[in-house]
Amino acid sequence: MRTIGNILWFIFIGLWEAIGYFFAGLIWCITIIGIPFGLQAFKFAKLVIAPFGKTVDSKFDAHPIANIIWAVFGGFVLALGFLFVGIILCITIIGIPVGKQAFKFAKLSIMPFGAEVH
Repeated sequence: MRTIGNILWFIFIGLWEAIGYFFAGLIWCITIIGIPFGLQAFKFAKLVIAPFGKTVDSKFDAHPIANIIWAVFGGFVLALGFLFVGIILCITIIGIPVGKQAFKFAKLSIMPFGAEVH
């Protein structure tokens, strides 16, 4: 299931989303202040390539100030978007696996600093 899910995800969603996060990370990395935020965007790009079978461990205590700044300037809205998409997808039986991935992205998008993807 993981392999089929990752292949379908990559074809329909993952490639385009990874390209978007990669370019967002490049734009953030133009300035010295934005480099930590750009690195988090690269973390998203890596996860959206093949999210099935991966887990996200959030560690808010690792970088609380950076996580708060991220949440205030876009992370909260991003997490709400992923949460909404996950709920909509879980309404249908066939959308439940993809909805679970959206919840995983919501968890990472609210607190990416210190989070590890396994």
